[in-house]
Amino acid sequence: MTTSRDRLQSLAGCGDAASVRSAVDALCAKFGKVTHIDILTMAEAEKRQALCFLRLESEAQERQMMSDCGATRFGDDLLVIVDLALEQPRLALQAIRGPAS
Repeated sequence: MTTSRDRLQSLAGCGDAASVRSAVDALCAKFGKVTHIDILTMAEAEKRQALCFLRLESEAQERQMMSDCGATRFGDDLLVIVDLALEQPRLALQAIRGPAS
């Protein structure tokens, strides 16, 4: 049986803010409708994260999400921190073209 915490961990496969938003909407569906969401992405060395500030329809739904998923309160919002998938390194242009003639 997949728990909400497992689903929260599965967000780590997201690669950008749009995919995080879709995944958070799906995760929150169990608790209620997301009425507001702001997503900020950060990159530092070998780590990428998304900070998701969101609100649900009621405080009771938000408390349930905090209890089940480990979301935290940040002011009036819930805060969910998602570790994003690392971007794949890009090949150097020269390697794609081959050696210079």
